[in-house]
Amino acid sequence: MAVKKNDFVLMDFVAKVKESNEVFDTSSQDIARKEHIFRDGVVYEPMLVAVGEGWVLRGLDEGLVGLDVDKSSTVEIPPEKGFGPRDPSKIKLMPLRKFKAEKLNPYPGMQLEIDGKIAVIRTVGAGRVQADFNPPLAGKTLVYDLSIKKIIETKEEKIQALIHRRFPAIDIKKFTVKPTEKEVTIELPEEAFLLEALQYAKRGVVIDVQKFFSEIENVTFLETYKKKAPPAPKAEPTPTPELAPTPPPELLPAPAPEALPAPPTTEEEKPQQTAP
Repeated sequence: MAVKKNDFVLMDFVAKVKESNEVFDTSSQDIARKEHIFRDGVVYEPMLVAVGEGWVLRGLDEGLVGLDVDKSSTVEIPPEKGFGPRDPSKIKLMPLRKFKAEKLNPYPGMQLEIDGKIAVIRTVGAGRVQADFNPPLAGKTLVYDLSIKKIIETKEEKIQALIHRRFPAIDIKKFTVKPTEKEVTIELPEEAFLLEALQYAKRGVVIDVQKFFSEIENVTFLETYKKKAPPAPKAEPTPTPELAPTPPPELLPAPAPEALPAPPTTEEEKPQQTAP
């Protein structure tokens, strides 16, 4: 089965700069660690792409059409269909004191935000800094080694994929999704309640679902907050009776003397018998 425009696909990939063979992105955690590009908070798994929707670089979006499932493929992306050509007008010389005022010590290769834009420091001279506001991969030819793992076909699976796109850190199996002809009900798991951007994620799901399924008029989210059972009281330990300390032998009372037998009576002490 080959990929067509508007298909939902799951894609494994490794993205490299052609000139240097440097890996700059991947769906594999092992490769990310090996290439020292691992980022905390990123979920490494096959990427969801709605082909032709601009979710990825234009050259990659176009290159996916016609690829077969479970077949290794390579897509080469020229700069004009990637991050664009380098623009010399976006390279600025800035006074070093501006960085010092922000308690920054710039160095070549450093990436930082300047006036709301991302820049890469190219050179640091006597009192001046060259900052490049071009995207770091501008002017580069990119190569994607990839494999289409699955083409998602059913309505329910597509909605689940759109939910996972907005809630990537939570297992999609923990969501309960009930689509009907004109409505879809989504029950959120408790893990979702603690997300700082929960409302933005929910709004994103609504936009995505209604964009790809124009017949759906309502998207309902269910949030059930269950009462937590109070913890069982801890059993009080049975107190151990305290034993009085045994005094040393010299302080123990002397044992009572044993009773001595009565001495025998003498003749004088014998009672006199009266003759009858």
